[in-house]
Amino acid sequence: MGYGLFLPGILIEVALIVHCLRTGRNWLWILAIVLLGPLGWIAYGIVELLPALFGSRGARGAVRGMRRALDPGQDLRRYEAEVQRSGDVASRQHYAEALIHHGRAREAVEVYRQALSGLYESDPDLMLALARAQFAAQAYGEARATLEELMKRNPTFQSPDRHLLYARALEAEGNAARALEEYAAVARYYAGAEAAVRYAQLLRASGDAGKARAVLQDLLDNARSAPRYYRRMQRHWLVTAEHELSSLR
Repeated sequence: MGYGLFLPGILIEVALIVHCLRTGRNWLWILAIVLLGPLGWIAYGIVELLPALFGSRGARGAVRGMRRALDPGQDLRRYEAEVQRSGDVASRQHYAEALIHHGRAREAVEVYRQALSGLYESDPDLMLALARAQFAAQAYGEARATLEELMKRNPTFQSPDRHLLYARALEAEGNAARALEEYAAVARYYAGAEAAVRYAQLLRASGDAGKARAVLQDLLDNARSAPRYYRRMQRHWLVTAEHELSSLR
């Protein structure tokens, strides 16, 4: 009876390993199939076999999420291969974003620099993405200079995110006076709560607790009458604002 139970397991394991090898799946799956037993078989079936049977958008999204959890570098390898294959701007953008996600912002900076050429030499969205990568790499002066060059080349380009990043770069460089000016300006029209919270935090750090308190109180008062979806989307920054305000009382 023991052999009767053992043999089907061996057959399943062999079949899954053969499928993995023939279809070019990540070799780590073989380890999972062999070492984890039924758990490895189930994971392989959900991630690699079910998508062929169920092609709905929701199923594909769930499978992608599980694949990322089991093989975090999968997207990075795919985007790198796309860059090597096509080398177009879109593939470089995807690759650079993946690099930042994996904590390799300095490499992302170089990828964005390569994309900023030819017709895209002054593209404002690419320049903003480059500045984000530079900021993530803690190259704050470079990020500020890129944003200033962006506006010089694209004077009509309007972006609250660019404005907020510029204020953050100034703050990170230690230029609190200019950063406060920029935070004050962007907080007046920024759609989310982040700009006002960062403005209040720098006000407090600069010794102006009274003004910081007023900025936070105004933000929270307005949020109470805002639509529920806004409060849900801005929950992190609104909770931060409440903590900051409590500590100022």
